[in-house]
Amino acid sequence: MKKDVYILAIETSCDETSMAIIKNGSEVDSLTILTQMDTHANFGGVVPEIASRMHTENITMVLEETLKKSSISMDEIDAIAVTYAPGLLGSLLVGVECAKVLSLVYNKPLIAVNHTMGHIYANNIEHGIKYPSLALIVSGGHTDLLILKSESEMEILGSTIDDSIGEVYDKVARVLGMKYPGGPNIEKSAREGSPSYELPRPMLDNSYNFSYSGLKSYIINLVHNETQRGNEIRKNDLACSFQQVAVEELTRKVELAIKNTGIKNMVLAGGVSANKYLREQMQNLCDKYQVEFHVPNILYCTDNAAMIGCAAYPLYKQKKFADYTLNAKSSENIKQYIDLNTK
Repeated sequence: MKKDVYILAIETSCDETSMAIIKNGSEVDSLTILTQMDTHANFGGVVPEIASRMHTENITMVLEETLKKSSISMDEIDAIAVTYAPGLLGSLLVGVECAKVLSLVYNKPLIAVNHTMGHIYANNIEHGIKYPSLALIVSGGHTDLLILKSESEMEILGSTIDDSIGEVYDKVARVLGMKYPGGPNIEKSAREGSPSYELPRPMLDNSYNFSYSGLKSYIINLVHNETQRGNEIRKNDLACSFQQVAVEELTRKVELAIKNTGIKNMVLAGGVSANKYLREQMQNLCDKYQVEFHVPNILYCTDNAAMIGCAAYPLYKQKKFADYTLNAKSSENIKQYIDLNTK
């Protein structure tokens, strides 16, 4: 009988201090998420210096809480996993240094995990990824469409050539005067509006790439010009119009991939995957083509350490361990990670 593998995972890439203990890459033994959202809301966004300082203050407490809720002790942990890229450099460094200390003190292998891969593998928590599968990653830093060929083999179909969809959600929210975090507020406002604004359709081509900078700039200019003329901005309608256009482009590219590849499984991942409208549209699309669709529970869509533990498990099985020269990296795209860590 195979021994169960327990991985202690650490996530500090932005403004959540999180740790989790994951069993066999899919079962959450314990999870702690300490958010800094209320603090950063006072500044209209994440302040990197404050974020890293708060991680430093909170990380020991989060470790203690995670172990307290767990069914096992540190001695029974098989490996320590940590997000090392991408993210805020100061925040990442707190998690990386903590992981290295725990690895050294308890003599456990160290596993370096790319944050974006964590979002993908969050889909293993409740239902498991079926291969091959299409994967759409939507977050504040990424808009990527991939084929997951196996647990250790991936192919990039397309990525954003400029702004990510999550970044644009936040910037549109800001220009409309909405509080941080912007994405959920856009979604809430959109439910109260109608798509009555005519907005440009982004990147109307047959590639798998995405572009949202033009849509973002159009809305910023629209709001500025209408404000200068003294005209009222129908915020709910503009939020609804924006969300519809932005999500339609995601569904159009995924539909293209479904038709061209014939793949019958799809997963949605990343912080923006918590958006209910997006989830509904992707479900409807997959139902149309009889594609099995999965998206993580909303708890595992936003930044959390459980997803990092899930992503670490394939690396553990391949014995892809890091040494104590591991350092944080503020940027690392999907292609760079795949080239380094997959077949």
